[in-house]
Amino acid sequence: MKTMKHTEHILRGIVSVILAGSVFTASAATNGNFDDDDIADALELELLLDDKLSFNNIDVRVIDGIATLEGEARHLLAKERAARIAEMVKGVRSVVNLVKVRPLTPVTAAQLQNDVESALYSDPATESYEIEVAADSGGNVTLAGEVESWQEKNLAAKVAKSVRGVTGVDNDITVDYEEDRPDIEIKEDVESRLAWSTLIDDGLIDVAVENGEVKLSGTVGSATEKRRARYAAWGITGVTAVDESGLEVERWARDKDLRKDKYVMKSDEEIRKAVMDALLWDPRVYSFKIEPDVRNGKVTLRGTVDNLKAKRAAERVARHTVGVNRVVNFIKIRSKEWPSDDEIRSSILDQLALDPVVESFEINVAVNNRIVTLRGGVDTMAEKLQAEDVASGVKGVVHVQNFLTTTGGGLLETDDYLDYDPYDWDYTWSYYPHYEPAIPSEVATDAGIKEDIEDQLFWSPFVDSDDVNVSVEDGVATLTGQVETRKERVAAHENALEGGARKVNNLLTIGGE
Repeated sequence: MKTMKHTEHILRGIVSVILAGSVFTASAATNGNFDDDDIADALELELLLDDKLSFNNIDVRVIDGIATLEGEARHLLAKERAARIAEMVKGVRSVVNLVKVRPLTPVTAAQLQNDVESALYSDPATESYEIEVAADSGGNVTLAGEVESWQEKNLAAKVAKSVRGVTGVDNDITVDYEEDRPDIEIKEDVESRLAWSTLIDDGLIDVAVENGEVKLSGTVGSATEKRRARYAAWGITGVTAVDESGLEVERWARDKDLRKDKYVMKSDEEIRKAVMDALLWDPRVYSFKIEPDVRNGKVTLRGTVDNLKAKRAAERVARHTVGVNRVVNFIKIRSKEWPSDDEIRSSILDQLALDPVVESFEINVAVNNRIVTLRGGVDTMAEKLQAEDVASGVKGVVHVQNFLTTTGGGLLETDDYLDYDPYDWDYTWSYYPHYEPAIPSEVATDAGIKEDIEDQLFWSPFVDSDDVNVSVEDGVATLTGQVETRKERVAAHENALEGGARKVNNLLTIGGE
């Protein structure tokens, strides 16, 4: 297996040289005037470099900036992952996802219904939802029932999508808000949510609300931002519908001059209030009393929750708030009734067996005083993190020690893995995956690696490539310059790995650091 994996990385590197060097280098797209073939080739390369997808099974075509994906994926998460990758390529205005889900092992309708019900009950956030589940022989699941917010409705669908054998989810859950809200309040909350998210550049987005229906218009820099703006609007209490058809995707909207007001210095009190508001929008944490303390942009979280996933979700919320430069998580996990270690271990094994990403791996689970230890081997860092996330969502778990090994070397840095959210599988550059050098050092020259890294930076909608200086010596890339957010710094690091660097010295500073 290791030899096959190493060969795969070498092939990736060779193809990367061919694609980046001779087909769609940044110089071929001066001033953003690249055509559909350039965009398609950039998307093909991103799919090739992603260790969560089977590149060979997905076909790409781009017409007038609209990317169409066809082929097969082993599970629904992979299908949605492919669409997320397509959305983040510069020039893509929208994505048509025609990929079909072909599970590795078919599941009967009765078993699938039982498995989804079990997943919803076992998840610490959705266990209390009154949701009816139906499944058919084709793997399609229908959810019905009533919840109190769109976030709860969306979370239930995400849990269902993460069950082995699910090929599609029809979410017929209704949302019953406790009270009606004035349109002006909804509008103010949507605008605030957009402004305080580091994942959205809101400077050219206009918001209108009528009878609870939100209409977004204006311009964003990528299809990813358009989707995130839609999700942000849906997350506001009282919203009955969201129409984002008025948002146009234009690459020039990534110009940093258009968002110069977004990252100006924020007061600690402004940041604290924004984090508090964001915590109220997350269904995993809003029912807990969490108190953020902010000093010079450093957020310290205190309070209690009853599960590890909620603790991690609170940290993700804080990290993605404008003005936050560091998060210290002092949240405690407390419960009135703790399951035994044996019960926790049994639950983790059951959930790992249901998960479509890690179901085929033999993972050893040990539990001692509610601390979980994972051992065994998986293919990729994404699978390693997925297994950890599954364990963290089991009731009673207070900590996970992840000793799973991968077939490649690990490049995970600091605590970036805490941003990993497999329910979303979003391309938010939340951790450094375990790429070996995309191009072996004996094949690639430093000049070639530098050019490939610059191409990766150019095609990313998350990085202003003009702000990042790249130098390469003996296969080691050094990044210097100043970016606006932690997200951009992590994205640039990942771009350097994808470009073929065997190691990255990330000297990028954030804002005024």
